[in-house]
Amino acid sequence: MADSSLRDYGAAAPHGPNPSGGHVATANLADMNMSEADVFRSVLLPDDSYDETGTYWADMGILRRAKFVSKVDNAEAMKELKSIGRMMKADPLSPIGYYMRNMVIPGAGLLLEGYVLFSIGNVKPLLQAAFPQCWNSTPAKPGICNPTWIQAIDYLEICGIIVGQVLVGIIGDWLGRRWGLIQDATIMFVGLLMLTAAWGITENGWVICYVWALFFYGIGVGGEYPMTATSAMENAVGSGKVSTRDDRLHRGRKVTSAFLMQGWGQMLNQLILIVLLLIFHSGKQSPPYSKVAAQWTYRVSFAIPAVGTLWLVYYRTYKMRSASKQLAIAKKKQSVTGYDTVAPKYTFTYFGPRLFATAASWYANDVFFYGNKLFQSEFISALNPGNKSVMVNWYWNLVNIGVSLCGYYLASFLIDNKLYGRKWMMIVGFIMDFIFFVIPAFNYHYYAEGPGVHSFMAMYFLSSFFNQFGPNSVTFIAAAEVFPTPVRATAHGFSAACGKLGALTAAVLYAYIDVPMRFAIHSKHLSMWENWRGVGKYYDADADYKQRVEEMRADWEAAMARRAAEKDGHDHDDEDDWSSEVSSFFERTKTNNGKEGGSVMSPYKAQESPPVVTDEKSKDL
Repeated sequence: MADSSLRDYGAAAPHGPNPSGGHVATANLADMNMSEADVFRSVLLPDDSYDETGTYWADMGILRRAKFVSKVDNAEAMKELKSIGRMMKADPLSPIGYYMRNMVIPGAGLLLEGYVLFSIGNVKPLLQAAFPQCWNSTPAKPGICNPTWIQAIDYLEICGIIVGQVLVGIIGDWLGRRWGLIQDATIMFVGLLMLTAAWGITENGWVICYVWALFFYGIGVGGEYPMTATSAMENAVGSGKVSTRDDRLHRGRKVTSAFLMQGWGQMLNQLILIVLLLIFHSGKQSPPYSKVAAQWTYRVSFAIPAVGTLWLVYYRTYKMRSASKQLAIAKKKQSVTGYDTVAPKYTFTYFGPRLFATAASWYANDVFFYGNKLFQSEFISALNPGNKSVMVNWYWNLVNIGVSLCGYYLASFLIDNKLYGRKWMMIVGFIMDFIFFVIPAFNYHYYAEGPGVHSFMAMYFLSSFFNQFGPNSVTFIAAAEVFPTPVRATAHGFSAACGKLGALTAAVLYAYIDVPMRFAIHSKHLSMWENWRGVGKYYDADADYKQRVEEMRADWEAAMARRAAEKDGHDHDDEDDWSSEVSSFFERTKTNNGKEGGSVMSPYKAQESPPVVTDEKSKDL
């Protein structure tokens, strides 16, 4: 059987140079011949993470590391370019089809929610211009509509997102990713119908109906975050410890490519609003805007994504039947059914600092990100004092979205780069956003008025760029990567919900002015806090390698048991295919030790070898 059928269990944590050419761990494994040892080394010590001397990339010196990483990345880039060339030679449009299938469709939910979510800020100035006595109501200057409900447009939308992130995150780990995805699309479709048809006997009644429709739609939007991140990663990666070359080199790009569809949703919404207003306002751009034109513009703008969302319900129901496959595999291994109620306990116990880090960073990011987006019309109005045309603000917003998309795409290209990657992308992004927000705060009138206005514009747009090419992209994928499969959606949803508390903070402020031994990990893949606590000091490369072989043995034994139970003997899962060398070694050295069921994350018994996590991403423990 060809080696390509092997499961790739990823790079073992480094053990330093090995000039002898042999590997201590495999040499100490009884009954493993040279041919079998070579196969295990090719699986567990891949050449995209280890050089020819057996040194892990993270253990190399700076210059040597840069040379190694550049060599691997350049070779992979050439491989991809040649692949694109072959595709175009066979069919010039095939690369576009590939992009649509692998990037656009997985991110379709985020495209649609980005369209609607950020349209709230775009539509608001139009409604204020057409219904000034209602939509301009404030506590200091109330109109015919209750100012509390006007302000609640921002609050309840975010509250709905928070509810969706927590609720659907739990459902995704309980019933499966597929049902979470279907539920999200269904809720968003019904919410769009409510937004399109929102009405009331009075204008205040209409506002109340509009607000609750936003809350309901927000629940579906919130669920998209954990479901899209976990399903996109697991479908490309596999569950927990499974890692392929494509996963190690392109996992971040695949997930970020789905996430950046949110930016295209914003662009699409702004373009459609401009076209619709020109149609219903008799081709004119300047005010006054009639109530009829405003009503038709905003309602049709919500009806259009409803069609796409209905298609999304169909696609996820009939075309994504295997979306929950990796979660099901993880549960089956430990005889867990339904929601693994024990797993969250161990998540908080062993991954508490990581949960705090993902939640806190998302909170800090969303204070700025949603502050920018929800109130972008006010920001852009400051750049054009005295302007009464909604169109002018929308044109400037198109520029801002275009700059943001540049940040999204640059993030997708560099997020997997070992020399820059997630860590430095987030650090640099936060620093640049801090600078661009703080500088105008010290001398606002200079930058918002007179000669400094162009500098203010540049800083506002650059803050959007570095937000996407930084924390906004990294928080989305990191919250899915650093947690085990059984609780990945729950933890991601919790982190995202904390982020939306940051958005809620922005809305409110704007309105008012010996456990460590069990988790020994290489220090390169730990946070500063985890390194300070000494989490990685217990790492033993020899014990780790042996344990990873035993993990492969457990999967092999389960596959053989499944194959023996099949009646027809030929209709077996492709994942049950193993290299002849691997099967030969496991067959010759197999034991009859049984396993007990329990939580997917249950701690090992005292007499058993403690689990050692070594891959860049968290494993199923």
